[in-house]
Amino acid sequence: MPVEDTAREVEQTGNNAPTAAPTPAVAASGPITETLYLLNDGHLVAVERKAPTPPDAQQLLADLLAGPIPAEQEAGLTSALTGTTAINSATDAAGSATVELSTALEGTGRSDDVLAFGQLVCTLSSRPDINQVVFTRQGQRVGVPRGNGALTEDPLTCADYANLVTQ
Repeated sequence: MPVEDTAREVEQTGNNAPTAAPTPAVAASGPITETLYLLNDGHLVAVERKAPTPPDAQQLLADLLAGPIPAEQEAGLTSALTGTTAINSATDAAGSATVELSTALEGTGRSDDVLAFGQLVCTLSSRPDINQVVFTRQGQRVGVPRGNGALTEDPLTCADYANLVTQ
């Protein structure tokens, strides 16, 4: 094959076409402040965003799973949850949030589970009406790691991850 003088764009079709990368959340505006916990150098950091309405547990989960917005990425913030498919839903009632996991922890292949669960617990419990968070799979409680790595099925609060939170 002869070598060309300039590069040219090659169109891909069929099953070999690249998939679009997930787009990060965009900065919203509104009178409500929601708090998400993201990561900076292996520590949990509270980040405030504006929202048009008070987010329920499912909306907080969706915002957290979407990952850092561009300005947060530029500030060096990341997430241990980006790309995860292990979480089905989050619901809240009577001061408690329940996060339904779709797979067993050993099936996620993640080495940063403690940070991921810290992000979930601290974000959900940042709402004044959520005092604790429990994790279930197929409706049954499952053990998840606390900030010290110890597994528990007990309800968790952000205080369980205090050793990982920075101001």
